[in-house]
Amino acid sequence: MKIRIAIIGYGNIGKAVEQAVLAAADMQLAGIYHHNDNLDSIDADVAALCTPTRKVPAFAEKLLRRGICTVDSFDIHGQIYDLREQLTPVAQEHGAVSVIAAGWDPGSDSVVRALLTAIAPKGITYTNFGPGRSMGHTVAAKAIPGVKDALSMTIPLGTGIHRRMVYVELEDSADFATVEKQLLADDYFAHDETHVIPVPSVDALNNVAHGVHLERSGVSGDTHNQRFEFNMEINNPALTGQVLVAVARAAMRIKEESRYGAYTLIEIPPIFLLPGNTENNIRNLV
Repeated sequence: MKIRIAIIGYGNIGKAVEQAVLAAADMQLAGIYHHNDNLDSIDADVAALCTPTRKVPAFAEKLLRRGICTVDSFDIHGQIYDLREQLTPVAQEHGAVSVIAAGWDPGSDSVVRALLTAIAPKGITYTNFGPGRSMGHTVAAKAIPGVKDALSMTIPLGTGIHRRMVYVELEDSADFATVEKQLLADDYFAHDETHVIPVPSVDALNNVAHGVHLERSGVSGDTHNQRFEFNMEINNPALTGQVLVAVARAAMRIKEESRYGAYTLIEIPPIFLLPGNTENNIRNLV
């Protein structure tokens, strides 16, 4: 039986999830729904929540209460554990599984960080994003009253420090100083050096490329100077969509074992993310 996936939200990530579902032999598209659609009619095994991050908790709770598994790319790092605690009892009560914060960061990068910490337990890891378009920050900027369109670029400065370059196309009646003040106070931007720049057209600047450079220097046993690097240059929504489809597969495997609840990607065996025969995957990948 194919896994039936419904897509909630049809922006850049929703469209990428659709492409990944259609390319997967074990998946079937169960429908595409916009944020304001009636979700009571959804008939699916898993719902991929491609909504703005701040809308994820409400959508996830509603669907989990119907016994529908959910996957999302919630990206506010400091709130992930609280979301897991919020959704776990709901999923357990209704026999469902929710995989949260499962994009590429947080998500697949989290798995890399966990592995590097395991093999060099003492040390420091720096996660350097970009340069590239941050999906979550861009959505947050677009939500500011008076903003017609926006693009938030993440510029790595090294050692995990970043600059945010936020280009905003304003509504005709908007006051730039007011928009700038509200944007800089938003939790997405308040902790980094952020520059807000008015432009006549965001579309003329738009690019969904992104990347990451993970660095860890640590200690294995008593041996110091163990150094590791991990690099990606990616299309941001395409990778997020692919990760969501992989964790949808994992959610169903966890559900089959009756281990209902909410999970982050570092809690899931990597082999659960893969299609095909488990024994063959072990032979080919170990």
